[in-house]
Amino acid sequence: MSETPAKAFLRPGKIFLLTLAGVLIYLVALVVLVPAGWLWHQASAHIQLPPEIQVRQVSGKAWSGAAGAVVAGYPVMLDWQLGAPSLTELAVPVGFSLATSQSSVNGRVNLNWQGAGTLDASGKLTVAEFEDMIRRSGGAVIEGDVTIDQLVLSWEDGRLTGADGLGRWAGGRVTWPMGNTVGRADFPPMRASLDSTADGVALVVAPESGGGPAADAEIRWNGMMDLRVYKRMVDLAGQPWPDSASPDDVVFRVRQPLIPGGAL
Repeated sequence: MSETPAKAFLRPGKIFLLTLAGVLIYLVALVVLVPAGWLWHQASAHIQLPPEIQVRQVSGKAWSGAAGAVVAGYPVMLDWQLGAPSLTELAVPVGFSLATSQSSVNGRVNLNWQGAGTLDASGKLTVAEFEDMIRRSGGAVIEGDVTIDQLVLSWEDGRLTGADGLGRWAGGRVTWPMGNTVGRADFPPMRASLDSTADGVALVVAPESGGGPAADAEIRWNGMMDLRVYKRMVDLAGQPWPDSASPDDVVFRVRQPLIPGGAL
């Protein structure tokens, strides 16, 4: 009788599978156990943040952690939680919460291995919290909160490819600079819609009851903002204006950096 040759225990296929399993276990351990602060310390030298953003503290793990930062002079706290990766899409979902002292935005980011991703968020902005910055830029201040019903962004190859959003304000008192005095008026409920353009994003503000835009703004990728105000806004404010102008006529136009002091 002939004997069957003994097969080697560590065949090439088995070695490959064991190596792959070891790499996966190492990567999982890296994400779960390595401190997020250490990872940020290693990565921060290779990440160029805008001068308006300073990261002050990073805590927790890479899988679930928090970071404190100052954005344009306002303290901000970011919490994140990684979800289970999708092997079919080669993507990782990340839940997040972004909060200041009075405002908050919560949502989910989906990132794939090529660097593309999407963001879906909602939240609430308390306008009074940012009154000083609005006053310095010469803008109007509204009372109460702005509710972000939906904000959806998508990007690829380092540029935004889509933007869609809807926000609402319940109406109330609005104040704005008027020479050496301050103008005041009571406004009805308003809504704002966000869409993407070839050079950035466009924001349109209109009465919630309909009737056309009261103001619109185009925010370009270089940080500049083009703002237009229509006579419809003047009518809502109850301010005098020649009757020959129609509600769709532009009565005020300005171009300036979104953040005072220079473009982003």
